[in-house]
Amino acid sequence: MEESIRTDFGCCIQEMLHLEAMDAKVYSPLVLAYIGDCVYDLVIKSMVISKGNRQVHKLHEETSSYVQASAQSLMMRAMQEHLTAEEHTVYRRGRNTKPVSAAKNQSITDYRRATGFEALLGYLYLNGEYERLLELVKIGLDSMEGQK
Repeated sequence: MEESIRTDFGCCIQEMLHLEAMDAKVYSPLVLAYIGDCVYDLVIKSMVISKGNRQVHKLHEETSSYVQASAQSLMMRAMQEHLTAEEHTVYRRGRNTKPVSAAKNQSITDYRRATGFEALLGYLYLNGEYERLLELVKIGLDSMEGQK
């Protein structure tokens, strides 16, 4: 039962809140990045708190090291060779989109690559491809461990 809850979280949200089915192909890259940012944040925060109870400030510091654009950019570089053609197209659309705001303390390249990363995660989430989403995030996280 627990496994089905984990893999059907997005479906559960739709059912419980009576939401319309969402077709990821109709959303702009920035909308995909918007939801992808939230999904990625939840994954990282889940990972960080699994290491034990700590002060929220310490949790935030560790989380920040994973969610900043430069970290997402590094992860995306490691993930790229594992993407399908469709996933690469979604990433490229997100990366090439004109950002709404300027990059804060990040290079433009990292910021754009991070936007593509988030758009890809949003696309996978909306399509219900949760295992694939987590597989790609794990590839990225594993690559960061090699950097630390």
